[in-house]
Amino acid sequence: MTQQEKIEIKKTIEKEIESLTQEVEKIQEQLKPIKKDCSLDSIDHKILKQDQNITIQRYEVAKKRLNRLKAAYLNVDTDEYGVCKECEEDINTQRLKLIPESQYCVACMNELGL
Repeated sequence: MTQQEKIEIKKTIEKEIESLTQEVEKIQEQLKPIKKDCSLDSIDHKILKQDQNITIQRYEVAKKRLNRLKAAYLNVDTDEYGVCKECEEDINTQRLKLIPESQYCVACMNELGL
């Protein structure tokens, strides 16, 4: 991977971190506990609970990706960045441009069932 490609990927990571940080903050605002409301019947309460569970899952997925992006940002200038953790071959640069936090090449990812 060229130095210019690393610079481009680092800029992509910065943008994604900024965007995802905003998304995580918005989701956090939606995670307020559900209050018992006399006007809600049990079905309405169950629907609200399901919505809250989906929001929690979205939050966890976004937070995990944010952490992976931050780790990738710290590693992008090292020799380890862009090297598959499984086979130790270079990860395709186009893949890294699309998914900069990638830790596995496509072949190993498929083989591992990820």
